[in-house]
Amino acid sequence: MSLPLIESQKPGVRSLEGFSTIGTGIYLRSTGEQCQDTTLPNVILIFGWMGAQLRHLQNYTQAYTKLYPNASQIVVRCNPNVFWTTTGTKQRRLMPVIDALEALHCFPSSSSAEPPPRILTHVFSNGGSLQMTLLGHMLRRKYGSALIQKFITSTLILDSCPATGSLKTIKLAFSAVIRNPILRIIVLTMLYTMHFVGLGLSLVLGKRIMVMENLRIEMWNPHVLPWMGLHTPRLYLFSRKDKLIPWQDVTRHAEIAKERGMDARCELFEESEHVAHIRVEPERYWASVQDIWAAAISKGKVEDQRLLT
Repeated sequence: MSLPLIESQKPGVRSLEGFSTIGTGIYLRSTGEQCQDTTLPNVILIFGWMGAQLRHLQNYTQAYTKLYPNASQIVVRCNPNVFWTTTGTKQRRLMPVIDALEALHCFPSSSSAEPPPRILTHVFSNGGSLQMTLLGHMLRRKYGSALIQKFITSTLILDSCPATGSLKTIKLAFSAVIRNPILRIIVLTMLYTMHFVGLGLSLVLGKRIMVMENLRIEMWNPHVLPWMGLHTPRLYLFSRKDKLIPWQDVTRHAEIAKERGMDARCELFEESEHVAHIRVEPERYWASVQDIWAAAISKGKVEDQRLLT
């Protein structure tokens, strides 16, 4: 039995304000002009958390529009069925993201007259992380090492992620976005089965095949998106009160990233719930975002000086 596409968005709300719908759960705000200030991002890529409603994502898109008005934005939603949909289907759904990035001159196939892109990527929770890592696989297959070999000013913001995940957090996460009790039981039964099958196969085969554990490992790749590298500053935003993503898991992930040579920074909140830090401390939240982007710009200037000498 194939499960339906689960939409948590209220009927009548079809898109983000100021955005065009370019695919299933994918939205684009294109400024149609080049950002002349090279200290600001010109492309912002946002991967929403599982089941995120548009009205919640709009809190971030509107803030980014105020901070960086000349930057184009791409928003990718994460429907709960990302956890059981076939890889081929998920890839087809993400193709409009690649088309939009190409139209925004983010890749080598673009006109050589275009200046290098400056890309800010903002990822929410494990759902957004799954979408981002899949997009990364697709881009690396298409472009190979062409982007990895090129210095591109970029930053990666990780909001409430990543974590390994447990049966308890799986239940909490899916119960929050699937209101229909019958469908919730079906989905949770299937996910529990997948969890135990994956655990058993991992023990038998002697290698990790658990989805969330593999996700954490992939997120340690400095080229998780091919324009990123060791030079890309990472900002982990997380909270002690998050019931879905334990703060200890995020702290450990950041520590290992540092050990592997990445520029990983942490902003630990005390009172906010999962992906809700801007509700409690919005000024601190957006100041941290601007600071990490400033760090990316500083690294870009150092690279420019190196190339000139």
